[in-house]
Amino acid sequence: MGIFDERKIDCHAHVLDPVRFPYAPDAAYKPSGQEIGTTDQFVEVLKCYGVQHVLLVQPNSGYGPDNSCMLDAIRRHPQIFKGIAIVGLNADITELTALKAQGVVGIAFNPTFYGNEFYVSSRPLMERLAELDMFAQIQVQHDQLTMFKPWIEDVPVRVLIDHCGRPTPGEGLGQAGFAALLDLARTGRVHVKLSGYAKFAETPFPFRDTWPFVHALVDAFGLDRCMWASDWPYLRATERQDYGPLLRLVEILFPDPVDRDILLWQVPKRLFGFGG
Repeated sequence: MGIFDERKIDCHAHVLDPVRFPYAPDAAYKPSGQEIGTTDQFVEVLKCYGVQHVLLVQPNSGYGPDNSCMLDAIRRHPQIFKGIAIVGLNADITELTALKAQGVVGIAFNPTFYGNEFYVSSRPLMERLAELDMFAQIQVQHDQLTMFKPWIEDVPVRVLIDHCGRPTPGEGLGQAGFAALLDLARTGRVHVKLSGYAKFAETPFPFRDTWPFVHALVDAFGLDRCMWASDWPYLRATERQDYGPLLRLVEILFPDPVDRDILLWQVPKRLFGFGG
């Protein structure tokens, strides 16, 4: 049995439907053309590849803190989708609890979009997430994670790190941001998405310059704290991306089907509470 027949959960994807859910007028970036991926379109993609569940991530592009499109997808397909929302840094327990009741399991922090300065006062939000047993999902690049590391160590919040931490391949495994990520494995609360290779690779598919980072993350965290994601529908991709080749890459990196079952199914099912 190959990867296309194995049970799978996609841990990072977006839905964008500017016809039904118009973008914010002041959005810094408005996806268009092949970047747009509606809920209905995505459900058909999932059927083709045998993906049973998805953790949707609210995109900063187009929507920002207006989670309406994502929440609509979860409401329409609760057996498939759960979500990561975007909120203001001052979001209180009431707002977070209401989102949790709608299938949201965590909140996104995205310094790659807003910069670290935007998040200098975000520790209290992490504390509220810890109180509700929700995830802080953090997308960083280069050395941005070093600012967040003390908070992650001190606050008992569960953390998802997007896209391998988006290191700089040419700077090697010892670069400050990636070294900080590896060190966070000892908390037992940090989990890593092995995904988004096109966002930090300096070589084309199959992104071989990212493989040492993938292997280092698995060595540090163990497969039981790693997960796979597609990043569909590939916002701001500099070259064409497709779901099938990205799944095949998992098979190349993890040739043992037992390992793939942990990565693609067991870990996200346990963490996010997806059904069978």
